Amino acid sequence: MEEHEAQEPNPHKGRFGLARPYMAALNTLRGLKFAWREEEAFRQEVAIATPLIALAFFLPVTAVETVLLILPLGLLLIVELMNTAIEATVDRISMDRHPLSGKAKDLGSAAVGFCIVLAIIDWLVILWPIFPKLSGLLGGQGKLG
Repeated sequence: MEEHEAQEPNPHKGRFGLARPYMAALNTLRGLKFAWREEEAFRQEVAIATPLIALAFFLPVTAVETVLLILPLGLLLIVELMNTAIEATVDRISMDRHPLSGKAKDLGSAAVGFCIVLAIIDWLVILWPIFPKLSGLLGGQGKLG
């Protein structure tokens, strides 16, 4: 097929206009429901990310730092969803053990691991300078000012 030739439309993408974002929203909710119901790792990450995201709004940091605390947590959840999609796709192809299947799953897991490390580093770097102030607020010996 030449570069400028028109491709046949995908028969599975038949939604146009307002029906398309509506169906996309339904698919999003279905995916989140599946991840919550079937993926322990996703539930654990949501259980950790949710209070941390709420906490980020109450920390004595700038608005930009608040966003920088929240973003890697959101990224972690996104990458976990992508990892789940990779695992489901590999399992759909075959449940047999194969080196390439293992590689795909391991790479997805590594991406999640990197996101976890990134989030930890991000929180430490942003909170380290204000830790004495935070420990004072929590009853430690830090100075408040």
